[in-house]
Amino acid sequence: MRSCYKVFSLVLLTALLSIMAACQNSKEEVTTNSEGNGPITLTVFDSDTNPDWEKMESPVGQKIKEDTGVTLDPEFDIEGGQTKIPLMVASGEYPDMILPKNEASTLVDAGALIDLAPLIEEHAPNIKKMLGDDINRLKWSKDDPSIYILSNNTVDEDRANPNFGALVQHDVVRELGYPEMKTLEDLENAIREYKKLHPEINGQPTIGLTLQTDGWRLQSATLNSGFMMTGGADDGEYFVDPETFEATLHYRRPAEKEVFRWYNKMNDEGLLDPDSFVQKHDQWLSKLSTGRALATIAPDWMIYEAQSALREAGMEERMYGMYPITLSEEYNHNAFRDNGFQVGWGIGITKDCKDPVRAIKFLDYLVKEETQIMLNWGIEGEHYEVVDGKRVIPEDVLERRNNDKNFLKETGIGYNFSRFAPRYGDGALDSTGQTYTINTREQQIANQTEIEKEVLKNYGVELWKDLYPSKDEIPVSPWGAAYNLPIPAGSKLEVNNQRMLDITFKRVPEAILSEPKKFDEIWDQYMKDLDKLGVEESEEEFTQIVKDTVELWNN
Repeated sequence: MRSCYKVFSLVLLTALLSIMAACQNSKEEVTTNSEGNGPITLTVFDSDTNPDWEKMESPVGQKIKEDTGVTLDPEFDIEGGQTKIPLMVASGEYPDMILPKNEASTLVDAGALIDLAPLIEEHAPNIKKMLGDDINRLKWSKDDPSIYILSNNTVDEDRANPNFGALVQHDVVRELGYPEMKTLEDLENAIREYKKLHPEINGQPTIGLTLQTDGWRLQSATLNSGFMMTGGADDGEYFVDPETFEATLHYRRPAEKEVFRWYNKMNDEGLLDPDSFVQKHDQWLSKLSTGRALATIAPDWMIYEAQSALREAGMEERMYGMYPITLSEEYNHNAFRDNGFQVGWGIGITKDCKDPVRAIKFLDYLVKEETQIMLNWGIEGEHYEVVDGKRVIPEDVLERRNNDKNFLKETGIGYNFSRFAPRYGDGALDSTGQTYTINTREQQIANQTEIEKEVLKNYGVELWKDLYPSKDEIPVSPWGAAYNLPIPAGSKLEVNNQRMLDITFKRVPEAILSEPKKFDEIWDQYMKDLDKLGVEESEEEFTQIVKDTVELWNN
């Protein structure tokens, strides 16, 4: 009996300790942790890479440490957290904060993230001010209205640049007399004709079209071109009907098949880089940076380094313009679709955070007006001046911003810190009526090279965005961007989505690289593979998620 009593006592004590530990992480306790302002180091896991991280030693980084007492100790990942986050869950040990990208559901289901709603309500006035009614979009789901992820997307965005298109060297269109650049046929003709005229560039064989296919970038660039060129917008792996909210795995749309058939034709004619599906990201960037690749198809942010390298090397004619190329003129390019405030991807505070109040206050500091201005413009007197009440960037600083690829790392300006919290987008105005970002129309024009200005003028516009349908011409998306919608971790839908993506990663390159006469056969087999995986059931499940999201956000 006595031994049984000891066992019972031990079990009871263990249970009580577990309850006490759980209470320490409850919503009530979270909001009453230490509110000191002394030095503290917060660990962060970021599922994205960041080659510009400056260890908080830049002028902006030092100012942030001085103002908050917070030093960030980040770990940046190269594979989107897909391996490391499950390992965290298995170990039960987490950093103070985490940016999980697509792995948020894994953390939520494991109980790794705390509800941010009470923290925001009590300690984050700047976040509340910035988001306003859009804070409702942060709710996790119809069944669980907790806030686990604070979005790191833009607010009040009126983008100055397209986020996707066909990138074509300025010299290509200039030498060919500024041909029409609207369809894939137009792009093909321009590449073929210029490559024939210039079989070599700087002593190296000219590459017509090179594709970005390294890991997840295959989705963001080459695969996404399927719906971007056929009247869709970036909703991840699904095309969502704007009227019925019905979701379709976008590769199953007949029009997209014709986009990938075009790649097949380009490959057959020797106009597609033969290394497109084996090269790494650095190799792709190198081909663009040396000026030997006439065109690529990708998001604008993917080629920032290449554009900077070309400009720094004085090869301005080899820099790239961005064109709204579609399958045919019956389709409109929806790069400027307004998704509203996008949620799903962002930052969460974990149950292991040593001081959740300091963490949320740090994030709140990042979104306040003065900080937002600093993250975009830098330190007053060092990176910009105030003249007659207006912020002005001196010519020498502007020259460095445009031409020095190390500028962001050395100064701390840009995405180094704004990646950790929501931020005001291009076009958003501060309390003085000035834009938070430097990406005004006037600034964009001032940043252009003379060759770029010449090209744009010959197409009758001032900016690349002027070639695209404006956001006012495209219906606002009531579900945001579908790739941000949370899917329960370990669910049949999540598993099936990955299996369908694996098949896509195999079949689409196979179809593009095949002999043209075998393209339809391979594509038909691809569609059969998807049917066997239950693609229609997955589409129905995701459709319901879209509909539930629209209902949740509207309540």
